[in-house]
Amino acid sequence: MADRSFLDWPFFDDSHRQLADELESWCAAELCDEHGEEDVDDACRSLVSRLGEGGWLRYCVPAAYGGVHETLDVRSLALIRETLARHSGLADFAFAMQGLGSGTITLFGTEAQKQAYLPAVAAGTKIAAFALTEPRSGSDVASMETTADEAPDGYLVNGAKTYISNGGIADYYVLFARTGEAPGAKGISTFLVDADTPGLEMSERIRVIAPHPLATLQFSNMELAADTLLGERGRGFAQAMATLDIFRTTVGAAALGFARRALDEATGRALGRKLGQGVLADNPITQSKLAEMVLDVDASALLIYRAAWLKDVKGQRNSREAALAKLHATDRAQIVIDKAVQIFGGLGVTHGVPVESLYREVRALRIYEGASEVQKVVIARTHLAEANK
Repeated sequence: MADRSFLDWPFFDDSHRQLADELESWCAAELCDEHGEEDVDDACRSLVSRLGEGGWLRYCVPAAYGGVHETLDVRSLALIRETLARHSGLADFAFAMQGLGSGTITLFGTEAQKQAYLPAVAAGTKIAAFALTEPRSGSDVASMETTADEAPDGYLVNGAKTYISNGGIADYYVLFARTGEAPGAKGISTFLVDADTPGLEMSERIRVIAPHPLATLQFSNMELAADTLLGERGRGFAQAMATLDIFRTTVGAAALGFARRALDEATGRALGRKLGQGVLADNPITQSKLAEMVLDVDASALLIYRAAWLKDVKGQRNSREAALAKLHATDRAQIVIDKAVQIFGGLGVTHGVPVESLYREVRALRIYEGASEVQKVVIARTHLAEANK
């Protein structure tokens, strides 16, 4: 089991420690460590259902709609993602998308919208998705081209989204489209789109190195009622960024979970693998690698839970701290896992071995919800703004 001493840090209270202990027991009983080639859509649907039955998706919504906390608690979300990721990358994915795909509703939805979606998200009976990325605008969200033009009874949507997590299996999408109030970021609005809406189709399934349900969505004269608008017109970019401010920290937490698992696996290998008259762990080079891995894991954890604590306890906007946490945790997790693979030698690149699966699983985290390069821009701009005061 991974080191749990970090739970004694002052960022947490007893409810977080209890959550971590109970989820660890649930994962040990419910999540298999095998990495098979099962149908990823069915596996993801099953995981959403099981996470709902286990009560873990209740942390994705406020208490008024079946949740645990009055407002979203980033420390809880991060602890859950870290623990799930250590056991199963797909389980982490399933949980994360329930949160990301409902977070904008939690923050900006009407009471009717919240009642229609959030209790079902918490129960695991509706699968959520967040449709932001487009074929020609990934990190450059302000350049999106999907349009939602005013129509007599609402809006007419045309365009495409790509690399949409849960694309093709989601029950609804939080969709961002250009409504044209102003150029760039100020002319985007947010809509709630049920998956069976005419004019919406999955045009392509996307296969990636760590199997997840991803798809390209096409919108062809898709009619939306006026009440599908989420929040104010023209505020979609700000709504997307506010949602990512909450969940970006948890991406770092997932990377931390992967890194902790890699460190555990590498430590076990070093202690058990014979080398000459001793074991691999006796080798100074191996000890150096393990020391560096421990350092990276602890530094990432400190950045992640500081960012979460600032949001939860201080009520501060934590864009800078969330960017630092995501950048460091995802970049260093890649390095930690690479060292684990090296310690395993040839076995480390054998398909199905945990460190090989982790090597494929972690790579996307440096890209989604703001690539590492985007996080550097956020950090630098904040730093320079502070320096110029």
